[in-house]
Amino acid sequence: MFEKLKDKWQVGWLQFSLIFITFALGGSLCARVGNILLTYFLPEESILYWILYIPLVTVLWPLSVLLISLPLGQFQFFIRYIKKIALRMGLRKRQD
Repeated sequence: MFEKLKDKWQVGWLQFSLIFITFALGGSLCARVGNILLTYFLPEESILYWILYIPLVTVLWPLSVLLISLPLGQFQFFIRYIKKIALRMGLRKRQD
């Protein structure tokens, strides 16, 4: 499975490892920041907390991953990755 993903992304094992570390740290940062922001305004037990948490984390994720990708040297990979996701979601138009 990892070999197929590595080949799809056309990266070596070191870059592949750094990409996975970036995904993990970026996701964790995103969840933590989302939790901090929302608990400032709402208790975690509130249903509104969970209704707002999912969209907030969805917006924070690309920012978190890009932030983490800078020191790990994976910014170019993730900027292309996020642009591709935005294109597939219809949030961005194809520029030929």
